[in-house]
Amino acid sequence: MKVTVVGAGAVGASCAEYIAMKNFCSEVVLVDIKEGFAEGKAMDLMQTASLNGFDTKITGTTGDYSKTAGSHVAVITSGIPRKPGMTREELIGINAGIVKEVTENLVKHSPEVIIIVVSNPMDTMAYLVHKTSGLPKHKIIGMGGALDSARFQYRLAEALEAPISDVNGMVIAAHSDTGMLPLLSKATRNGVPVTEFLDEEKQKYVIEETKVGGATLTKLLGTSAWYAPGAAVSVMVQAIACDQKKMIPCSLMLEGEYGQNDICLGVPAIIGKNGVESIVNVTLTAEEQLKFAEAANAVREVNGDLKF
Repeated sequence: MKVTVVGAGAVGASCAEYIAMKNFCSEVVLVDIKEGFAEGKAMDLMQTASLNGFDTKITGTTGDYSKTAGSHVAVITSGIPRKPGMTREELIGINAGIVKEVTENLVKHSPEVIIIVVSNPMDTMAYLVHKTSGLPKHKIIGMGGALDSARFQYRLAEALEAPISDVNGMVIAAHSDTGMLPLLSKATRNGVPVTEFLDEEKQKYVIEETKVGGATLTKLLGTSAWYAPGAAVSVMVQAIACDQKKMIPCSLMLEGEYGQNDICLGVPAIIGKNGVESIVNVTLTAEEQLKFAEAANAVREVNGDLKF
């Protein structure tokens, strides 16, 4: 199992680190355009191997995609990070060109690759990969829902004053501050609906804090987060590598599911060796259906700015 991570910045390096430490693949290749940067990150990470007890080989390259040949999975983190006050949608002009070029290079050297898209605006970048890569739709996955769901569970555990291992919940729809849809109606603490523990004020707090989770960190850090995004990617890559058939919310091309067509949006899916094994159709409340449709309209508006 060979995995490529394009972009050796904070998010890409975290992806590589978590994947390597889980010890389920043979090699991780880091790619970056900055001379020596990926090579340096790879060397630094390899020098933790004896300390952290992993045997995964990590290599780095400056833009030489021939070294990614034969990759089973590739992760695209390339692009400029979100700055304070910047929405994900504002990133589209710059990041679309980067993601398209990266995708072409990956597919050229690994025609059977499964691509996980991290670059923002993520739903739109996943849509771009669908439209330009020539890959079947089950091989293109946007990461957003996995990360947003982790942030949702963090806020739920905080509000419940419970260990996070007690909590289960997921976020669907768009990977944006306004389009995110935390499914409070499906969230549980050890199988018991969280609505039995939380009053309306706390429920609203959890939802709103989840939706601005990325923006909150950007304000605090001065740039986008990296630990949780890296961990979210590693979970998805491991589900593919180990054929776990794990249910993970992620951004996928919809063709009638959830009443939407020709758009990438976050929905729960079974992830295994083939990438997307199936999309899970969850029954939504009338209010959730409305919010999902509103998120779709907003993503379509952003997609309209794409130039293939």
